[in-house]
Amino acid sequence: MSKLYFNCDYTEGCHPNILKKLTETNLEQTIGYGEDEYCASAKEKIRAACGKPNMPIEFLVGGTQANATVIDSILRSHEGVICADTGHINVHETGAVEACGHKVLALPNTDGKISASQIKEFCETHEEIGKIHMVKPGVVYISSPTELGSIYYLDELKAISKVCREYGIPLFMDGARLGYGLTASDNDVTLQDICELVDVFYIGGTKVGALFGEAVCFPNEALAKDFGYIKKTRGGLLAKGRLLGIQFDVLFTDNLYFDIAKSANEYADMIRASLDKKGYEYVAANHSNQIFVIVPNEELKRLDDEFVYSFDHKIDDKRSLVRFCTSWATKKENVEKLCKAIEG
Repeated sequence: MSKLYFNCDYTEGCHPNILKKLTETNLEQTIGYGEDEYCASAKEKIRAACGKPNMPIEFLVGGTQANATVIDSILRSHEGVICADTGHINVHETGAVEACGHKVLALPNTDGKISASQIKEFCETHEEIGKIHMVKPGVVYISSPTELGSIYYLDELKAISKVCREYGIPLFMDGARLGYGLTASDNDVTLQDICELVDVFYIGGTKVGALFGEAVCFPNEALAKDFGYIKKTRGGLLAKGRLLGIQFDVLFTDNLYFDIAKSANEYADMIRASLDKKGYEYVAANHSNQIFVIVPNEELKRLDDEFVYSFDHKIDDKRSLVRFCTSWATKKENVEKLCKAIEG
């Protein structure tokens, strides 16, 4: 019997609507490099959803590529990027930012998030004792949801944005899983809020229904200057750019992007309910599609025959931190099987 996968949100291909559209348009001839009508249509739909009719948008293929390219486009050679020590750019991108010549300035956290006060303290310390002898903070990186599944609430985002603007530092939001964050049951942030408070962010497609692709949005239009050149330099300009445009055009038609993300969150909440019955402890309480939970090793052994989950690390000799993850393609019947197995 094949196992059921709950280890990540990119085990499947793409939403059937996207596959259908790609097939229908397969033999069409279009201009390359994202200058086609599908990319134009997708950008207009994203702008409409954001309430930003003139916002520059650039498509890239993947999250690491988007993070490294955006950060490199903002920073000068002596500047670094502030982020949580669990941040994707610090832990899971094989030094992509450092390979561009920039230092990651990691701050400690307990829930995947950094606070406005931490950022302010770091900037103040640099101004007081660092000066020209220490890497200068040049951009703040956050992700929502974070690497622990938590999301930034509106008051937190406002506070961080205020500090960033006080020190003249752009705020960049990694939105690889943005759909899941925006549709979490306890979320109070909208796309419009993000556009008002963040300088640059991206809407993740790879993990939310697309075959691949991220839509980088520039509410701060000045940061988009020459980004196309940098994207090309970093190998991010896709010749068959319409493949990205078609996917986002479909995702932003009839609210599809948000509907499929919400479904994943609802299934994750079903799994949480079963974990709650067992009294297991979470690393960061949340209602997005990622569940980081501490489970006895004996219980995990019992699940191993039927399910695939993501192992994080051992807590002690008897317990481990693992991740259960739902996606846009998760099926209810599979969630019910996992819930039944968890409850034993």
